[in-house]
Amino acid sequence: IAAIIFLGGWSGPIVDGAHWFLLKVFALLFIYIWLRGTLPRYRYDQLMSIGWKVMLPLAILNIFITGCVVYI
Repeated sequence: IAAIIFLGGWSGPIVDGAHWFLLKVFALLFIYIWLRGTLPRYRYDQLMSIGWKVMLPLAILNIFITGCVVYI
């Protein structure tokens, strides 16, 4: 689905449609599996800590900045 939505589907400049589409799909799968195996896995409590201590203040700051920009 990502190859169709984000990478233009089967249209490509080098090879015909089916081969180009499969090349895009396998490239995405390779990157996904590579990142999944490389990056660390977070525990549930670590994700909750990041959410409350980092993401929530950033979201509130984003709302404030957006409100200031819209007001100006």
